[in-house]
Amino acid sequence: MADRKAKVQGLMSRDVSGRPYRIALLNPNTSTDATATMMASACRVVPAGVQIEGRTVGEGPELIADPQALAQAACVVEAAAPALVAEGFDAIIVAGFGDPGVAALHDSLGVPVTGLGEAGIAEAARGGLRYAIVTVTPGLHQSLVAAAHAHAAPSQLAAVRYTQGPLHGLMARPEDLAAALLKACQDAIALDGAQSIVIGGGPLASAAQGIARRLHVRVVDPVGAAVRLACARAGRALAMAD
Repeated sequence: MADRKAKVQGLMSRDVSGRPYRIALLNPNTSTDATATMMASACRVVPAGVQIEGRTVGEGPELIADPQALAQAACVVEAAAPALVAEGFDAIIVAGFGDPGVAALHDSLGVPVTGLGEAGIAEAARGGLRYAIVTVTPGLHQSLVAAAHAHAAPSQLAAVRYTQGPLHGLMARPEDLAAALLKACQDAIALDGAQSIVIGGGPLASAAQGIARRLHVRVVDPVGAAVRLACARAGRALAMAD
């Protein structure tokens, strides 16, 4: 495992200019506070030879909580991504759990694109575990279930659980948000039989760390999962180019 990790890091750091492999973490909502939260999570897991830089879209929703906001965010992400490639980024993480714009960018951009949803779900389901998505946006239920079925076996989805209480109030009070997410995780384990949990939202990344310490199951921070998947994709792409 260590030899494989070293090989991937070496591939990513190898460049004729000696520069690191650059990944843009693109926040599809306009909250710079959320970008900072996600960057803190990303920096905890980024390997040597990789540089992650946060970017926040300049327009669109401040919080992606319903299908209309998700569709708007997709348009904004698709418009913003080409400039990141022109800026010199080697890969992009779209840091929204609904993966806005990711499918379109996969087909058009020319650099690897990774979404939080695809990465977090795949990591939660790894090893055949039954997993739950725990998040704050019941208005996105249909898209969350669709993503779960796209990125893991449908039979592995134990539940999609949501926090209780007004969304904007929870997002404004980190301690209340963490408590509400923990309660939803506990319900997913006790009532739905979840063996693994993915916290469904980039801005919730900081809460995921504390929750993981209090539960006996795998708890996936989707930002960390996206960094790991983006780096794995980079290693494979560079190896194939040899």
